[in-house]
Amino acid sequence: MKATQREFRQAAPRAARDGRVFFFCGPDEAGASAAAQAIVDLLSDPGERVELAGGDLRSDPVLLADEARSNSLFGGTRHIWVRANGDEAHDAVKNLLDTFDAGEGQGACPVLVVATSATDKARTAKLLEKRGDGFVGMFYPPDLRTVAHEVRQMGAALGLTMADDLGERIARACGLDLRLARSEVEKLALYCNASPQSPVNLGPAALDAVGATTEEDGFMPLVNAVLSGDAAAMPHEFRRMRELSLNPVGLLLAFERRAAQLAQLAARLGRSERIGPFIDAEKAARRVFFRDAPDLKTQLTHWRGKRLERLVERLAETHRALLANSQSAETLLAQELAEIGRNALSDPRNR
Repeated sequence: MKATQREFRQAAPRAARDGRVFFFCGPDEAGASAAAQAIVDLLSDPGERVELAGGDLRSDPVLLADEARSNSLFGGTRHIWVRANGDEAHDAVKNLLDTFDAGEGQGACPVLVVATSATDKARTAKLLEKRGDGFVGMFYPPDLRTVAHEVRQMGAALGLTMADDLGERIARACGLDLRLARSEVEKLALYCNASPQSPVNLGPAALDAVGATTEEDGFMPLVNAVLSGDAAAMPHEFRRMRELSLNPVGLLLAFERRAAQLAQLAARLGRSERIGPFIDAEKAARRVFFRDAPDLKTQLTHWRGKRLERLVERLAETHRALLANSQSAETLLAQELAEIGRNALSDPRNR
């Protein structure tokens, strides 16, 4: 079974009922992760979460099948969540599917693979897309209108109704990240004492009272300085990063979201060099926030083609490094961002 983000909401109940192995991919890592969590929420009894890294599965391809068939420490149900890059989990998934096909998968728990830098053309996706017990979800970076619609849908499911402008406000505050938006909507529903049985209309006052004071506004000056190759602004922004102790993972997620947005824009722009008029048209169509337009024009001149592909891959590698070295995360990230900034300063014609 295979679906894009447009088809996911309709396909999810059937996938959760029939699927045993799920592969979520595409340039929108946040959307893929949110979809994986939606599947977990639809499972009749998800139980304990067991997290595995794609690198570990690549070095030990039998680990996944062993874990999927083993019992929880306390005898309860569980599910496996794999964070992988590209096709790291391919051999492990193939071993697991071979186990199923040999009739030895009785009692195996659901396996969800969230793969950055992978698409529905990946070898792992090919293993699953035609299987009744497999699911492949492909997720592209959403625009503001799409995320605002998802925010309103999340709210409706929790008994929280809201006007279009409030949905857009929440979506923008969360940087179009569905994971953050989900957390925000849940918090607002709790504050408003909303439920499906007792719906509540969300007003601006409630959003002002408990709306997340996210670090996105604090992140973006550094994101823009680095990706725009702004040599004058970068030293100040790196100093501010240290002084304010900006959360390294949150900051990196902001870079990943902007890189995914650039990838989506670059795909639509194609080989054209008319970046300014293109971004103006995207802004007029409300696919680009007007305040982001000047920075996006500059960044598209630096990051296209192979350079943009390498940037996305490098950010994914940095994310794994931060998770593996949390105590040194701030230093590791600062070093990596400085290198990315130096690359942005190089001649974009060499991309």
